[in-house]
Amino acid sequence: MGKKVYELDTNPDEKGGKKDALTPDFTDPKEKDAKEEKIPPTGFFKLFRYASGSDVFLMLLGTLAAMGTGVLQPLNTLLFGNLTGSIVKYAATLGTPDPDALAKAEDAFIDDIRDFAVYNSLIGAGMLVLSYISTEFFNYTALKQIFKVRSLYLEKVLNQDISWYDLNNTGDFSSRMSDDLSKFEDGIGEKVPMFVHFQAAFVSSLIMALVKGWELALICLTSLPVSMIAIGIIGVLSSKIAKKEQDAYATAGSIAEEVFTSIRTVIAFGGQHKEITRYDRELEFARKNNVKRQSMTATGFGLLWFFIYGSYALAFWYGVKLVLEQKGDPDATYDPATMVTVFFSVMTGSMNFGISSPYIEAFSVARAAGTKVYQVIDNIPVINLSKGKGETIQNLKGNITFKNVSFTYPSRQDVPILQGLDLTIKSGDTVALVGSSGCGKSTCIQLIQRFYDPLSGEVTLDGKNIKDLDLTWLRSNIGVVGQEPVLFGTTIIENIRYGNQEATDEEIKQAAIKANAHEFIKALPSGYETLVGERGAQLSGGQKQRIAIARALVRNPSILLLDEATSALDTSSEAKVQAALDKASKGCTTIIVAHRLSTIRHAHKIVVISKGKVVEQGEHHELMDLKGEYFKLVTAQVGASGTEHDNKQDDNKQLVEFEDLRKASVINNAEDSEEVEAEEDHTSVSLWEIVKMNQPEWISIVIGCVASITMGCSMPAFAVIFGDIMGVLAKNDTDLVRSETNTYCIYFVIAGVASGIATFLQIFMFSLAGESLTKRLRSLMFQSMLRQEMGWYDVKDNGVGALCARLSGEAAHVQGATGQRIGTILQSIATLGLSVGLSMYYEWKLGLVALAFTPLILIAIFLQHRLMTIENDAHHKSLQKSTKLAVEAVGNVRTVVSLGCEETFHKVYISFLTPHHKKTLRNTHFRAVVLGLARSLMFFAYSACMYYGGFLIKDGLPYEDVFKVSQSLIMGTVSIANALAFTPNLQKGLTAASRIIRLLNRVPLIRDERDAKDQNWESGSIEYNSIYFSYPTRPNISVLKGINLSVLKGKTVALVGPSGCGKSTLIQLIERFYDPIEGNLTVDGEDIKNIKLESHRSHLGIVSQEPNLFDKTIGENIAYGDNSRTVENDEIIKAAKNANIHNFISSLPLGYSTRLGEKGTQLSGGQKQRVAIARALVRNPKLLLLDEATSALDTESEKVVQEALDNAKIGRTCITIAHRLTTIQDADAICVIDKGIVSELGTHSELLAKKGLYYKLHSLQNKD
Repeated sequence: MGKKVYELDTNPDEKGGKKDALTPDFTDPKEKDAKEEKIPPTGFFKLFRYASGSDVFLMLLGTLAAMGTGVLQPLNTLLFGNLTGSIVKYAATLGTPDPDALAKAEDAFIDDIRDFAVYNSLIGAGMLVLSYISTEFFNYTALKQIFKVRSLYLEKVLNQDISWYDLNNTGDFSSRMSDDLSKFEDGIGEKVPMFVHFQAAFVSSLIMALVKGWELALICLTSLPVSMIAIGIIGVLSSKIAKKEQDAYATAGSIAEEVFTSIRTVIAFGGQHKEITRYDRELEFARKNNVKRQSMTATGFGLLWFFIYGSYALAFWYGVKLVLEQKGDPDATYDPATMVTVFFSVMTGSMNFGISSPYIEAFSVARAAGTKVYQVIDNIPVINLSKGKGETIQNLKGNITFKNVSFTYPSRQDVPILQGLDLTIKSGDTVALVGSSGCGKSTCIQLIQRFYDPLSGEVTLDGKNIKDLDLTWLRSNIGVVGQEPVLFGTTIIENIRYGNQEATDEEIKQAAIKANAHEFIKALPSGYETLVGERGAQLSGGQKQRIAIARALVRNPSILLLDEATSALDTSSEAKVQAALDKASKGCTTIIVAHRLSTIRHAHKIVVISKGKVVEQGEHHELMDLKGEYFKLVTAQVGASGTEHDNKQDDNKQLVEFEDLRKASVINNAEDSEEVEAEEDHTSVSLWEIVKMNQPEWISIVIGCVASITMGCSMPAFAVIFGDIMGVLAKNDTDLVRSETNTYCIYFVIAGVASGIATFLQIFMFSLAGESLTKRLRSLMFQSMLRQEMGWYDVKDNGVGALCARLSGEAAHVQGATGQRIGTILQSIATLGLSVGLSMYYEWKLGLVALAFTPLILIAIFLQHRLMTIENDAHHKSLQKSTKLAVEAVGNVRTVVSLGCEETFHKVYISFLTPHHKKTLRNTHFRAVVLGLARSLMFFAYSACMYYGGFLIKDGLPYEDVFKVSQSLIMGTVSIANALAFTPNLQKGLTAASRIIRLLNRVPLIRDERDAKDQNWESGSIEYNSIYFSYPTRPNISVLKGINLSVLKGKTVALVGPSGCGKSTLIQLIERFYDPIEGNLTVDGEDIKNIKLESHRSHLGIVSQEPNLFDKTIGENIAYGDNSRTVENDEIIKAAKNANIHNFISSLPLGYSTRLGEKGTQLSGGQKQRVAIARALVRNPKLLLLDEATSALDTESEKVVQEALDNAKIGRTCITIAHRLTTIQDADAICVIDKGIVSELGTHSELLAKKGLYYKLHSLQNKD
């Protein structure tokens, strides 16, 4: 029999032609069917489309200034050429016997030297001022533009239609926010004026060469067309490959976000290895594309440098030929001055063209990043265009009508949901929608909020089609409480205020009182200012739900939509909240979706939906008399309820609800830990430590280093050859001049071959090493994060958004400190080192004069290093905080949209970015000054060198030595300036590396001890022995206070008690998400701390209250239950049948291959829960942990699934938590927990006979 296995393919090679189906792109849905490669990268000038008028003006000035700095270079070449002519002319007169002629020549020579020094210094001053202007203006405007783009990007994402989210994966959003926008910024800042400078110098140098001597210039330029074509082709290909690379990184980011969002599920089911494999596959695909891109770049620039040196050889050979041919001719076009001017003009132009290559790559990457960002910004929503437009109804009554409404979800157009639904809801009525799971109840609620538009038919409000109404106004009149409440990572008061931004503190308090939340909030040390954690993770399910209800009530809505609003509440809370909801619904139209039919008996109208149509409607008693669908649902539910018990009103009052705030907010000691973190943030690493992390690629690094040093030595070597050629020109023996020129030209060709090979090896080898390091770091960071204990994830700074931003941002920054950057630094050091050595060898006094300027540059670099260290740290914190908020908003977009809080989140995001943005704008001046100094100091140094050198020549020093010393030292200085261009990237890399190393070195608090052993579960008895526990983020609040509990093999123990009393904590302790502070937890008498984590958890199967499903197929989600092996199709189907989900899955067009969308959004709550149950059953666990496993199911499904769970419990130990006491009456023991201790223990009948807390809970639940 053939096996169908649900596993992820880990072969990255197969990704070449098509995208992995597991990872849809974060793109415009209209583009979904088109191949990604067909989307052209954004045009370069379109990157600046959000520049304001003043920005454009400043950029124009900056561009003109950059062009000015470029034009100054050939002027320097002209001065230098004239000075060379003077020196050669003076050297030729040294042998003359006429002292008067010699004195006259000396005076003219000194005058020429002085003029050169003055004019060249003026060029240096111009270079300083113009470089400052160009760098300052572009950095200033780039920061303003990227701020605007960041702001607009989030605004546009939050304003997309919900259907857009169904079709697009928002998991890569954090990668776009941090990584792509950083690359975007890199392409519109100071690299633009630098590129303009190099290109202006290139063009103006060529013009100078052609004007001074077109014949020699054309010979020099023979390699130019080939070089330009090569660079052009490389630019186009690089941009395309860079886009694929970024897509792969975005997909990896999406995987990471999904994993961190569902971290408890991943760890409980041992999915870490599978997720790491999935993540690594995308990283490997990105790495291969990067290497492919860099190999093209390396080939192109290797050839470029070969052509440059080849053209030098040809130019000198031909130039000397022209000079010799016209020697002695008074009308000669070519003399040494002209030859040097033409040659250096072409050389300077060619070198500037070559040096600009990394900028072309930066612009290609920025364009690719811009494409993704602008796709989202340019996507125009259909529904959300109605915000602020359309009609409003002055005296809203709340009459809602569905007229022949048909609907399918955009992501599953072949699955009809509503099929001609007709329904009328009168103003002020409470209408309940009931029916089997997935019949379309929640869809009706989404259509009323206009998350979607019907395919046909219409939804009207007070007779007006809601399509014609102002969307903002419409949603502001609707209060929504969903089945899975979403809270945001801020304080309780702010969470409630999201319901109504205008609400006063008193109104918020009143809403909390109505929702029965005020008492537990008041009991917290920080009260309403308590932080709830990401997705409200610090609160119990019941507490979250009540805050969500308070948030809906504070709106004073005309229409109240309650989608399973009380499903997560315990008995006592539900009764109180239900009363509050009954009270709140008076005077407003209320639509309730409920599985617990007892909560909707008093509705004005109950509507039964089946297969997308209304099959019955009427009051409770009318529908019961019909004995139709509703009657079946009720009898199924009541039949399971057992005997109803009388209760007294006083029971309510005697029930004291204890709220422990199970994982509570981050206060006092979390703040202390934050201070520790902050202190650690300033520890830094050296470049050497990053290189050490590249140890596996040491061969590539060594080759790259040798190649870089070779490239660095080529510049001073050129200076020596140039000096020797200049020395030859003063000789009178024509044959000797020709012979020596030929020799030196051959040296140039050899230097060209060496430089070409060295350039190729430098770029290619460092890209191999750098990209492997980046991949390794991302992978190791991801692995390290997945190793951490659950308490680490509870810390505020380790939220989903923050972790995703760290994974994408920090590894990308480290890449900025490795690869080509190391090559550039080594090349600069080699150039400077050899230059200093040569200067000391030829003339130490002149060398010292030139070197006097180097400390000034080094001081400037040091000051910038200090500034950027502080700035990068602030930038990281600002970006991490803002990205975390943005990811949270986008991840919970339905809640954000229903609350109308898009603008609120956008404003908070901007407020997080603004302080650092303003500070950075002020700091742009310093960077501009440093860059201006780095560029201009070489002119001042050259002026001083040649001025002093002139006197040395006069005193008898061979003039070619002056050329060698000054030229090589100037090249050393230029190399520092070039390296300086990438200092920001380098510093960001060092800062990020220190944070990465700190993460990798962190030892998890919960881990396998050295002597940990495998677990056999022979008897499988579990003992909680005097357990004391408080959550790591709130050690001052005790959750469990010496609890003792035994769970025998094969027995079912049910945990009941008020919301937040510690029931879920007991399950988290057995999963070893946390360890007790005191006491121990044993299995078969062995402390679980002594058992290997993987072995221990392999025996546990868990179904939680809010199931986390992944953006995979249904089959893969079920197979996720056992990640230790390949799960066969037969097993998956069997588990699905046992969980009562097989028939539904089979009815889907793609069956088990149907993708669930992010967080399983394509399924209803009940369907999700059943898939989660199937996932637990496929694991075949020894211990089954059910945390409200049937809470989200409708009556029909619950009954069948409960039977399935009962069957699954046979032969297994089971711990179950339930608010619906009917589901646990047959448990072998019921444990009532209150205030962190076992209050009562016994069977259902024994506890009822005691008439204690369990009796009160049971009576309260069955009062209907």
